[in-house]
Amino acid sequence: MPLTMAKTGEANLIKKVGGKEETRRFLENLGFVTGGLVTVISEIRGNMIVNVKDSRIAIGKDMAIKIMI
Repeated sequence: MPLTMAKTGEANLIKKVGGKEETRRFLENLGFVTGGLVTVISEIRGNMIVNVKDSRIAIGKDMAIKIMI
């Protein structure tokens, strides 16, 4: 399921990062790698603040949909 469906405060394992090559590379540089953990801190209208690799990152709904957990 996409990251947009994750519950707040729950740690999830990243199973796949989709999208175009450029998008995948961008997300991987932020720390969204297959096998990594991601925790949703807050979500407002699809836009999310997540904790990944000890960093807080804000991502839009369009990016969050490409991250499968």
